[in-house]
Amino acid sequence: MAATAVRYLRSVGAATAVAPVPVDPLPRPALRAVAEDERLPVDPDEFRRVLGHFASGVTIVTAHDPDGPGGTAGPAGFACQSFASLSLDPPLVTFMVARTSTTWPRIARAGAFCVNILGAEQGALCRSFAVSGADKFAGVSHTPAPATGSPLLDSVPAWVDCRIQAVHTGGDHLIVVGRVEALGAAEGGVGDGPLLFHQGAFGRFSR
Repeated sequence: MAATAVRYLRSVGAATAVAPVPVDPLPRPALRAVAEDERLPVDPDEFRRVLGHFASGVTIVTAHDPDGPGGTAGPAGFACQSFASLSLDPPLVTFMVARTSTTWPRIARAGAFCVNILGAEQGALCRSFAVSGADKFAGVSHTPAPATGSPLLDSVPAWVDCRIQAVHTGGDHLIVVGRVEALGAAEGGVGDGPLLFHQGAFGRFSR
């Protein structure tokens, strides 16, 4: 019976299928930006001044760039005070780097890094790695870290050799998470303890 009806409709030129009715998609939720009067009124200089009261250790993060300037492989590194342990199981550490850093793309290409923890007498070494554009490794002795081959600087009290696990955005910085592959520290410590940074100046820890 149904087949007969379809044949009849076709013979008189009538449509045998119902055209789909367009359906409007559900409206998108309104996206609400933060209003100016809702922003925390923090002056950048005051932010730095207050946060400067938090003392931190100082490190040099290094990597072996497989495709350095001019296409030549070589070491890369920068001074970093924004470093911390993150997880015990699995063993993770983290450091923060400015999104404008010219060294970070070289570390990212390497996919690995070594955190060289500095001692109290290594302020000059830290300053040399804080200068942008200079040959930071000139006259600096180093050997390949055991797991990743990243530069392990001579005479540092401790080091942590890592592969990049994840990278997250954090405002004008990137939050880099590394999985620890190897690490070590000098027996009994080196020198006079760690190099500390506090209120824009280097200092040392005294017991």
